[in-house]
Amino acid sequence: MTDSLTIALAQINPTVGALRANLDRIRTARAEAAARGADLVVLSELVVSGYPPEDLVLKPFFLDTVQQAVEELAADTGDGGPGLLLGAPWREAGRTHNAALLLDGGRVAAVRFKHDLPNYGPFDEKRVFDPGPLPGPVSFRGVRLGIVICEDMWTPDVAETLAETGAEILIVPNGSPFETDKADRRLSLAVARVTETGLPLAYVNQVGGQDELVFDGGSFVLNADRGLAAQLPSFEEHVAITHWTRGDGGWTCTSTEMTAPAEGLEAIYRAMVLGLRDYVRKNRFPGVILGLSGGIDSALSAAVAVDALGADRVHCVMMPSPYTSRESLEDAAECAELLGCRIDTISIEPAMKAFEHMLEPAFADREPDITEENLQSRARGVTLMALSNKFGGMVLSTGNKSEMSVGYATLYGDMCGGYSVLKDVYKTTVYRLSHWRNRTLPRQAHGPAGRVIPERIITKAPTAELKPDQTDQDTLPPYEILDDILECLVEKDLGLAAIVARGHDRETVSRVWRMLDRAEYKRRQAPPGVKVTSRSFGKDRRYPITSGFVSLVEDGGNS
Repeated sequence: MTDSLTIALAQINPTVGALRANLDRIRTARAEAAARGADLVVLSELVVSGYPPEDLVLKPFFLDTVQQAVEELAADTGDGGPGLLLGAPWREAGRTHNAALLLDGGRVAAVRFKHDLPNYGPFDEKRVFDPGPLPGPVSFRGVRLGIVICEDMWTPDVAETLAETGAEILIVPNGSPFETDKADRRLSLAVARVTETGLPLAYVNQVGGQDELVFDGGSFVLNADRGLAAQLPSFEEHVAITHWTRGDGGWTCTSTEMTAPAEGLEAIYRAMVLGLRDYVRKNRFPGVILGLSGGIDSALSAAVAVDALGADRVHCVMMPSPYTSRESLEDAAECAELLGCRIDTISIEPAMKAFEHMLEPAFADREPDITEENLQSRARGVTLMALSNKFGGMVLSTGNKSEMSVGYATLYGDMCGGYSVLKDVYKTTVYRLSHWRNRTLPRQAHGPAGRVIPERIITKAPTAELKPDQTDQDTLPPYEILDDILECLVEKDLGLAAIVARGHDRETVSRVWRMLDRAEYKRRQAPPGVKVTSRSFGKDRRYPITSGFVSLVEDGGNS
């Protein structure tokens, strides 16, 4: 029986399906941990395959390849160095499981399966995995470890079963994606499991971007007294060494490195940076192209892009029309100068005239309306896509959640693009983030310190500039009102009466609800983007395009 143990917590950034690259990252983490005296290296959920692997798990050949990769890693542990505790899809008795595997002494020493499979929001694990039974502990070099895989920590059953069957330390490998205030919920749940079992707990979370999800790391250790003994950085790969000793009251982790977790606006901004960086890197785009209009959404998107990729990989394009103001031209140019990135100007007026001439016979005797406004937006979209095709950069869409919620966006126009960093960010938060970025240079950012968004961009009235003297508020309620109503409808699922009771005008709430409902068909065609709230558009919120429910509400059938 050993009375001391050194455990390395390795929060690394895997890529779904990139098994060879993931093995290289795991081996690098193990080598670092070995050099620092670790006995065991704990990695995140499904780290071998990357998380979430989605329907790749349904391919037998993929699972064959995963098994081969695990066997290679197991063979590595025959060198007398640290063991590995890691996650991978695993088949047993004709069933496929989300598994934690203990590799030691050159072999797969133990296997445990995830018991509670999440099936909400972005998670579809019941679609591809079979649940495992309530687990018992595994023995590692004289210590009984209780393995609690991600969702299994959110309820008490697994941890209690492990404690009752002799576990001494709880190990929690995770693939827990970022959303605002989630770090506090994770810690609260971990404290609850420690309180219930009387056991210390080590929590290891994945880091990195995977499509619309961003994993924020932030791994930690809690002792049995619920005291925090280790806290790893947010949004960064990191290997931390933790030292454990056995005493009369069980195992204790000596207090080690502590990095305060990112919170509030910093956390949202860094999630957007990491999400974009990994989307571009993992999909092998050379950089991004975006329309820089002189407005706040495109300015913030450009700042995130420069912080994520570096100014040399961000190409901004100003596409003025006859309705574009001199101030917008100046503001876009100043923003690009502050960020240090390239900006080109390509007028869309020739395209507008060409469309006008081409469509004149079909539009005879019809007054100009929103059709001509949308043609301007689509001319800009075509221009950006042409530049993307020619030079390879991915088009970065710049619309925010407020606009996408109510359909204040043009299909095949400003909605076109490969990715959107503001997709899950309301307009009022866009303003707050812009102020924050002008005051703060985030960790690991490639952009310049100091002001990067001109003050006039932040203070002027938002406008699409598709007709003379246009502002967003010609069409939409003030954003402070709109965003609160939208949060009630989207994140909180509140009904009409409950929202009105918050002080909102009943007709305004009804109008916003109608706009939200009618824009569903647009959102289905929008690019993916970084998830930051509890209910992002896409996998988090799956509403029918064809629905008569809003009419029912307006007729008094639901309050």
